[in-house]
Parts: sequence; C-alpha cells; structure tokens
Amino acid sequence: MFFLVKLNFFFLSLLFLVFALPVSAQNTPNTDDDVIRIRTDLISFEATVTDAQGKPVSGLKQEDFKIFDDGTQRPIAFFEQQRHENFSRPMSIVFALDVSGSMTYEELLKLRSALNVFTNRLANSDSYFAVMAFGMEVKTLQSFTNNSGKLERSFDKVLRETDGLSTHAYDAVDDAVRMLNKKAPRTKRQIPMRKVVILVTDGFPVGDTVAPETVVERANDSEVSVFNLILPSYSRRQMGRKPLPTPLDVSGLSEKTGGSSFYLTGDNFDAMFGKLAEEITSTYLIAFYPDEIKRADGQFRKVKIETVKGLQVKQNRAGYELGKEKGN
Repeated sequence: MFFLVKLNFFFLSLLFLVFALPVSAQNTPNTDDDVIRIRTDLISFEATVTDAQGKPVSGLKQEDFKIFDDGTQRPIAFFEQQRHENFSRPMSIVFALDVSGSMTYEELLKLRSALNVFTNRLANSDSYFAVMAFGMEVKTLQSFTNNSGKLERSFDKVLRETDGLSTHAYDAVDDAVRMLNKKAPRTKRQIPMRKVVILVTDGFPVGDTVAPETVVERANDSEVSVFNLILPSYSRRQMGRKPLPTPLDVSGLSEKTGGSSFYLTGDNFDAMFGKLAEEITSTYLIAFYPDEIKRADGQFRKVKIETVKGLQVKQNRAGYELGKEKGN
C-alpha cells in the first residue's frame, strides 16, 4: 500500500511538472510572445524617389536607401518595390469624386474615360478599387472590387450624381481612409497592400465636418497616401497661367501623406492620369525595427529616408509613434 501511494505521488508530481513547464517558459526573455511583439513593431514607410527633373525613379535596390530614426541610421528589415519586372505590388485604391457641380457633363465624360484607362493600367488580380462621390454628402458607389465591369458601371453612376450645395472633400477622404481600414485586405501573398485615395475635386472644400489636420493624422496612422487631381473649373480661372495653390494644396493633404497634386485641363485628362499611374507604381516600401530601448516610451519619432545617390525622396509620413493604434 505504501508503495502504491509513493508511486501515485511520483506520477502526480511528474504531471505537475509537465503542465508547469510551459507556464514557467512564458516568463523567460526569449518567448514566442516576444517574437510576435517585435514583429508588430515593424515600422514601414512608402517612399517615392524623383530625379532633378521631378520624374519618378524606379529600379532602385535596398542598398540604394538609408533610413534614419531620430537621426540614428537603422538597418532596413523589409524592402519591396511597387513594380519590378513582371511583379506589381497589390494595391487598394479609393476614388473620391467631386459631384458638387464643378465639372461640365463633357468633362465628366472625359473623366470617366480616363478613369477606365487608369484602372485597366493598374488592374491585376491582387488590386482592388472602390468609388465614392461627394458634394454635401459622401456616398459609396462601389465597394472594393477588381471586377472591371462593376467599376465601369460605378463610373457611369457619377454622371447621374449631382449635389451642388457644398464640397465635403475632407469628409470624403476621411471616409475613404476608414473604408481602407475596415474593408480592404491588409495583405496579399504576405505583402502589405499599398493604400491610396485619389481625390478629384476643384480644390475648394466647403462645409466639411472633419478638420484637414485630423484627416492628415488619420491617413498617416493608416499609412494611406492621398493624391489630388484638381478639376478644370479651377484651371480655367488661371487662364493658362501656372495654377496658384488651392486651399486643398495649402492644407498639405497630399504633401503630408506622400501623395501629389495634378492639375487637369480640358485636353490633358489622359496625360495627367498617366503621370499619376507612373508615380503610384514607382514607390518603395521600406521598413525597419525601432531601437529596443525606445519601443515603449510612446514618443513621436521623426524618420528620414535618403538615397545614396542623392535623389529626392518623398515619404508618406514624417515619423511614427509606437503604441498608437492604426486608424485612430
């Protein structure tokens, strides 16, 4: 009897040790939880490189870049070109189209044609497009799809949308950023999706409920780049002169999110959309791990990306703040 009690005690002790070991392991420095935490701390930036003439430069390699975290150079942990050889990085793009009466019906027809050419140029099985229209209200005409027929039908709807009381451009971009966060896939083939908003408007927002700086902050938190296409109604006011900055330009909506502004005229829709497509597909995704000591201090840190060749670099945000949830 005494032998059986000792034997049972031995097996119970062994069983206790078996179940206790994993719990003890969780308190050691090198655990799976630590590995997962480090991976979520990967800090990524979108960068566009241009030459002295302002033309996008493609074909650069990882070794062509340097990245500085608060002045300290960090090793590049992940690098991906937007487009190279037969590969194109997947994208999610939201078109936010002004229907407040800034364009004539003939110009809307040209816009629809240019949009169809643009989406066909960028389309692949891993990229998705959504369409919004805005004036006084923001409406979703088409949620994310890579079906060309659905996109063409949504562009047709734009011709029937009119709302001339006000121009809620910032509200539209804010809704587009939210849509990209909630409804667009985050990765495809284990590669982060490029997230873009293309805002087509006259550059004079009126009646918005969201402040420009709030939209910029939310776009930065979500790693979304905003591109402005300024409508012919504003170009006509300039009567052939170099366009003056619009209130939209002054807000820094495109500049502070890594995008650009393009000015449309009656005869250059296709050309401007072609330049837009070239810039969007000439970007680089560059990521690094922050310094271990600085991971949890909650401070905003400036990041600067440079090329060893001294080319101009435009990045989608000025820096990062660890611990801040994306999309807030």
